[in-house]
Amino acid sequence: MENVILVIHLILALGLIGIVLLQRSEGGGLGIGGGGGGGGVMSSRSAATALGKLTWVFAIAFLCTSITLTVIAAKNSADSSVIDALGIEAPAADSAADPNAPVTPDVTDLLPPTSADDSLTPPRAD
Repeated sequence: MENVILVIHLILALGLIGIVLLQRSEGGGLGIGGGGGGGGVMSSRSAATALGKLTWVFAIAFLCTSITLTVIAAKNSADSSVIDALGIEAPAADSAADPNAPVTPDVTDLLPPTSADDSLTPPRAD
């Protein structure tokens, strides 16, 4: 099912690209194009062409297939992780059982010395 929806999704993407490229430029995007006068969004003429309606249909169908693919992927991955899919066993939590396990260094030697008399606030400017 996921593969069928994915193929439909790819066909919709290619169709949407083709339909957008077939449409006449109305200008205003980069200051180029052959329109400007009568076909803008804020003009009195707002009749949608057949390509404009088809663009909306393809865009809505593309969004629906995107959401459907997301839901299917989330449902398939909810029960397992990537490690489970690869078949790799998780390492043992107790490193004392494995004598070849790397030893973690003692990080207390790396910290600067502290004394209880030192204040963490700067001295007053009196």
